[in-house]
Amino acid sequence: MITKFDSLYAGHVDMDDIGYAGTAVNDRLFDNEHLASVYAKTDAIAKTMDANGFDTFWLAEHHFQPEGYECLPNVLMSAVHLAHITERLNIGCGFNIAPMWHPLRLAEDYATADILTGGRVIFGVGRGYHSREIESFGSPLFDQEGNRDLFEEQVDIIFKAFNEESFSHHGKNYTIPPSVPYRGYQLEEITLVPRPLRLPVECWQPIQSATPRGLDFMAKHGIRGIIGGGVAEGGAMHRVVEAFRDAYGRTGVDLELGENLSFGFHFYLSDSKEKATREAAALFEENLKMFGPLRLVRSLSEEQIEAMSDPKRAPTFDLPRIEGAVEAGGFLCGTPEEVIEHLKRVEEMYPGLDRVSVSQPVGTSEAIITEQLQWFAEEVMPAFGAKIAEPVPGDD
Repeated sequence: MITKFDSLYAGHVDMDDIGYAGTAVNDRLFDNEHLASVYAKTDAIAKTMDANGFDTFWLAEHHFQPEGYECLPNVLMSAVHLAHITERLNIGCGFNIAPMWHPLRLAEDYATADILTGGRVIFGVGRGYHSREIESFGSPLFDQEGNRDLFEEQVDIIFKAFNEESFSHHGKNYTIPPSVPYRGYQLEEITLVPRPLRLPVECWQPIQSATPRGLDFMAKHGIRGIIGGGVAEGGAMHRVVEAFRDAYGRTGVDLELGENLSFGFHFYLSDSKEKATREAAALFEENLKMFGPLRLVRSLSEEQIEAMSDPKRAPTFDLPRIEGAVEAGGFLCGTPEEVIEHLKRVEEMYPGLDRVSVSQPVGTSEAIITEQLQWFAEEVMPAFGAKIAEPVPGDD
């Protein structure tokens, strides 16, 4: 039964001239003042969600994007700040990209955030998909096997650091601690100080390729999965949901279909499905322009990706349109009643599902995001037993 509603925001600044006919992604360049406006926008979204009964606000870690699409480089610092300007909202790391961190620093920073926010930060890890980011930090991305090996070893270390009072690790990429003399003795183990107060740490990871290796690794650590939304096709992919359940089964844990998962959707509410689809079309297109060339939409051909970068060719080229995404159920467009009907069908199909994430694509303005989230909270969430939070004493 769906009881929790979240939203994902990757950190895009407000921008004009969006859609296939709009400014090409690689031609966007914002000054530092506008790029820094991402923090005020993040604050506004968080406050709207907090006041309207959402459970978790997921933020994404990204770097080096003067184009303005993903401008939040430190999710944990942002999460601590947001927890202090909201009352109830959880802040999710969606996701910290482990190959851009030393695993002990990531473990320390999460533990600090857990303590400072009273447990309102939800941990999340990912492998990354931007070569400009991963390779600039000295880690592999083009070498996918190397990226996967590094990621898995890092996550193993992080969970050791969380769960063991002291530990050592000897692997392909890390020897922790180094065998060195320290204050009169030979160093053999190390302790994370502080460790998180809330154990075991709840951890989430995006499910993109859904390989048996990747899913088995998640099940090994009890990691929960997010399917769809953001860079991925929205909604539940049934084979992936089944594969995730089966991976947990191989560890001896029986899950209901949809349990330990969140399904992500883009959405746009209006007076009719046709009007919502029309108004959201350019947002859908801008999102695809951004993520398509990163090879995250497997159905796109090389010719389509090339055409997408040309505002003169793209509008009339054979490219995906929002109507197809709406028909497939990944982009929820319509009246609140129509969105409720769709989510009720999802709920019925996946009895273990208790969480969905509803978001706007990159390129959506702050005004539209906050308006849409409030409308969703007022007219969709109550159908699932959710209530808009009562004001906290002392609130304005």
